Amino acid sequence: MTTNNDLVELKNRVIERSPAEQEFHQAVETIFDTLEPVIRKHPDYAQAKLLERICEPERQIIFRVPWVDDQGYVQINRGYRVEFNSALGPYKGGLRFHPSVTLGVVKFLGFEQIFKNSLTGLPIGGGKGGADFDPKDKSDNEIMHFCQSFMTELHRHIGEYTDVPAGDIGVGTREIGYLFGQYKRLTNRYESGVLTGKGLYWGGARVRTEATGYGTAYFVNEMLSAHGNGLDDRDVVVSGSGNVAIYAMKKIQELGGRVIACSDSSGYIHDSAGIDVELIKQIKEVERGRISEYPKRSHHNATFVPGRAVWEVPCHVALPCATQNELDAHAAKNLIKNDVIAVAEGANMPCTPEAVELFRDAGILFGPGKAANAGGVATSALEMQQNASRDSWTFEYSESRLKEIMTNIHANCYETAEEYGRPGDYISGANIAGFTRVAEAMLAFGVI
Repeated sequence: MTTNNDLVELKNRVIERSPAEQEFHQAVETIFDTLEPVIRKHPDYAQAKLLERICEPERQIIFRVPWVDDQGYVQINRGYRVEFNSALGPYKGGLRFHPSVTLGVVKFLGFEQIFKNSLTGLPIGGGKGGADFDPKDKSDNEIMHFCQSFMTELHRHIGEYTDVPAGDIGVGTREIGYLFGQYKRLTNRYESGVLTGKGLYWGGARVRTEATGYGTAYFVNEMLSAHGNGLDDRDVVVSGSGNVAIYAMKKIQELGGRVIACSDSSGYIHDSAGIDVELIKQIKEVERGRISEYPKRSHHNATFVPGRAVWEVPCHVALPCATQNELDAHAAKNLIKNDVIAVAEGANMPCTPEAVELFRDAGILFGPGKAANAGGVATSALEMQQNASRDSWTFEYSESRLKEIMTNIHANCYETAEEYGRPGDYISGANIAGFTRVAEAMLAFGVI
């Protein structure tokens, strides 16, 4: 029988095989730390080496991306696609364009994506990709040249039945358009289902833009409701002011919560009357401006605090929606001191392990990203479904499907945690529920 010591030994071997990939190590540790009761209940998982197999990507692709800037100079970036696990369906996961992208970051994102996609209940495997390209301050022409060069290499590795990328940080509808145009040019095929996050007029899905933020709001509302609370009249703080943060704020307010603070890399704004989400959208999405503009244009008595973390604002609910490891132990202590009751990750792994441990020890409801932010990939899978049937759904129907999926994810995490003797532990519930579905599929296929 596999013991906890065996799992620690195995975890250490996995980490040793991938040196200097800190984010990947963090994701692996989070999974391993919750799976001992699963392996004890299912010894056939250990016999088939499922943990070893699931931690090793099926394929890792690293490639050069040369492109020409507006001054005529050749620039070189590095592109990645990690196709991690296809037990449940074609690889599915976004592309991230940001200077922080490394193989370790892409592997962490792809590893998390396996379990997140599994939790949706939809037929999609896990993968992730990106490049260390910074779209910030680049012209449309430069971004187009980069995307076309990136897809010139990537196109040979993807397909609607093989690997279906989407957007992530730095990759929105504009970038997906350039990528899809180059794929179409190279293959001479109009395969709508090869990329998701497309524009509505050429195969995109309604609610995809809103999906990750809406899904996070639905999840935290379900989490609070399951423990005798709700969002009504709760003060909510959100980090970030990009796509996920904006739509999380919008849906939180529709569900009765009051978002009183949000942030960007320059600092945060505090508006005790409730953030004007439409004004944030205008500043950040239309004007591509800084959040410091908000107090100057708001009708409320809002303030901008430069260079500080938003987590110092007292709140009932905290939603980290910016990037990985943004909420550390110091921030967690601040939130706990100020009587936070729930935290849900709108971004991928935005809380450090130390912060997560503090929340668990304090009995704070904690929704991990693989559950709380699964709405984005779930709606991407629904976009694939519409593309396959040459169909287009209404906004209302699409949102109802998203809400149903997020409600089911919450119920699955909640019930799995109860089943394994860890009531209220959404980290264990999400990890175990996500892992077991993939494990059963891998067992069915034999050793491949």
